[in-house]
Amino acid sequence: MKTPVKTNLFASKAPLEWAIISNGQLSTAQIPIDQQGNVVEGGIEAQARQTMDNLKHTIESAELTMDHVTQVLIYVTDRSQLPVFNTVYAEYFSAPFPNRAAMIVAGLAREEMLCEVVAYAAVPQI
Repeated sequence: MKTPVKTNLFASKAPLEWAIISNGQLSTAQIPIDQQGNVVEGGIEAQARQTMDNLKHTIESAELTMDHVTQVLIYVTDRSQLPVFNTVYAEYFSAPFPNRAAMIVAGLAREEMLCEVVAYAAVPQI
């Protein structure tokens, strides 16, 4: 059984949900798009912030907090972008931090995208 999380994010035409809850875990992937579905301009800092804002919005839409996030997978298109992403990322979490991995990739789904995150969060059982 899987339950989609209702968000106010751009309604993608792709066959996806912005987040799914199943077996006590929220799974989500977030990209640097605005409410109109456009990739934000302004380089890696602006895209990292939009991606993390989208993540935070999604987590809060599931009535969770960023403290529930247990793992984050970060994708950037150039190694030089990682320190900037890390600076923005650190504004959204406090210790103990989620487990994470960072990958440098050749490209993402949209050519203008510089970053993407995949995240998992623990959903408390009621």
